[in-house]
Amino acid sequence: MQKTKIAITFGTLLTASTLSNAFIIDGIFNSILNGINLWTSTINTVTNNFIPGEKASTYACVSDINGTGSCKKEIFSSTPVTGNYAATKYPLVLAHGLFGFGSIGPINYFHGIPADLASQGAKVYTSTVAAAQSDQFRGEQLLAQVKEIQAITGSAKVNLIGHSQGVQTVRYVAGVRPDLVASVTGIGGSNKGSDIADIMQTYVRDPLSPLGGDLLLGAAIGFVTGFESVLAGGAYHKQDVLSALDGLTASGANAFNQKFPAGIPLKSCDTTLSPRASNGVSYYSWTGTKPGTAPDLTMTASIILGKLIKGESDGIVPKCSAHLGQVIRDNYPQNHFDEVNQVMGIVDRLSPAGDPVPLYRAHANRLKNAGF
Repeated sequence: MQKTKIAITFGTLLTASTLSNAFIIDGIFNSILNGINLWTSTINTVTNNFIPGEKASTYACVSDINGTGSCKKEIFSSTPVTGNYAATKYPLVLAHGLFGFGSIGPINYFHGIPADLASQGAKVYTSTVAAAQSDQFRGEQLLAQVKEIQAITGSAKVNLIGHSQGVQTVRYVAGVRPDLVASVTGIGGSNKGSDIADIMQTYVRDPLSPLGGDLLLGAAIGFVTGFESVLAGGAYHKQDVLSALDGLTASGANAFNQKFPAGIPLKSCDTTLSPRASNGVSYYSWTGTKPGTAPDLTMTASIILGKLIKGESDGIVPKCSAHLGQVIRDNYPQNHFDEVNQVMGIVDRLSPAGDPVPLYRAHANRLKNAGF
């Protein structure tokens, strides 16, 4: 049977480790392989000046195997532009995390967020980079797409917004080409590492380690590593799970911070930094600290995995590790999946600020008011 190409989030893969037994995990694994096709392009919504009745146009941006970025206009929806509340000076560029994707069927990584921003006048591009690779590899791919976006729009700079490993990806671009970046926003970013990544790395490097007796975690790691050959297909010529995990561990994050220190607090869990860094780029961040939110599979995953993390977390990334530049808030009632409105908008809408979509909209307005 031919393997179906897939691409899923770091968090979605880890969800497997929370299920009650290996039979369920195996069933889900086979269901995914038999039922999901990889959509190698990402839907990207872009609007210009607000015109009543205008429809949001769309672009798909990817990088080819030669590292060249390209954006192609596509139809996303008939979303009307109804205001200019989120109409920033520079385009918003969204960057996905480890094992991220453009779309899987009806699911978009930043579910519903690009369309909402576009409806309020924002120019939004959702980038696609390698699903599993080092921060530098992914960063170079994103940089190529940023240059293409600038060529299309004529904009001198962009506003970068990353989630999970996407935070390191956007920080890399701002680090090597700060002249192209107005702001960097990190959401649930592992800026100082994650206990979960360290545990996963142990399994990947040594499946026979003492931790191997844990059935659920062992099944999760097998689930991850089993995808490496599948992920090697699709739009990207090279995938490297180990390199991706290295950058998310405490030691890997520290090495990355030595190269790109902008926005990183010097004091542990500091929330007092101003947004503007020495490289001229403004940095912002937020994260959630409620692993148990809406009743879906991600809630169970977040609760169990969150118990492996010291202190508060979103179920994947420690609260303090997510701090970058000006901390907008570090205790939203959201887990790692809720932060990008997953799964398919099933989030805790009963709690104030449990819905992430308005947070992106308000942040776009914040950037607009800052002149970005």
